[in-house]
Amino acid sequence: MSWNDMQPLLYDNTLDTLFMVWWSTFYAVLIGIPVGILLHLTGRGAMLQNFVVFKALGTLVNTGRSFPFLILIVVLIPFTRLVVGVSIGPTGAVVPLTIAAIPFFARLVEAALREVDHGLVEAAQAMGGGTWTVVFKVLLPQALPALVAAVTTTVITLVGYSAIAGAVGGGGLGNLAYTYGYQQYETSLMITTVVELVVLVTLVQLIGDLIVRRRARRGGRAATVRVGLRRVRAEEPAPATEAA
Repeated sequence: MSWNDMQPLLYDNTLDTLFMVWWSTFYAVLIGIPVGILLHLTGRGAMLQNFVVFKALGTLVNTGRSFPFLILIVVLIPFTRLVVGVSIGPTGAVVPLTIAAIPFFARLVEAALREVDHGLVEAAQAMGGGTWTVVFKVLLPQALPALVAAVTTTVITLVGYSAIAGAVGGGGLGNLAYTYGYQQYETSLMITTVVELVVLVTLVQLIGDLIVRRRARRGGRAATVRVGLRRVRAEEPAPATEAA
């Protein structure tokens, strides 16, 4: 297959892959952040400690994460058809991609919130901040670099999942590599598709790392949180000096 023949195929299937990854990431973030926040808030010693809710939600998240994606696509075919009207193609692939990504991203959100300085949380509460004030004024802003890194990791994972979805009728670069590259023995097309996926993942990682570094530098050496008309400030500990 010549390069002129490959170009339209690569262009169309690249758009399909970006479509799947974009919308599944959007919905995973939209749903995964509240789930991750709830996991954090209902854990042991947390502000809304609730063993039943934490265990039930944790079990649901762990079950979702343990499902092999290929099996998940097949299991969700009736649900996918009910939600979007089709079970194949890029649109049909968005549903299983989203459901696979939500528990994955929710755990990353929980881990990011857990790393926030607990002293800031306690100080905000002492100033009269309620649960949602702490969440929106302390936890989410302070965890933003880690949350950006979590989104980056999720996008990269979804790029890989989209290739699997493509191999079973989801469209995109995975479908191109399997249908033309593997089944029709177009080795050059398969190699080109793999290289494009590698480049896509690399670009996502570079952009994510750049945003994380900028957010971390903007945070500086101190964290300041406004609660009502007052500011809560927590200084980071000074770096330890090297032994002489």
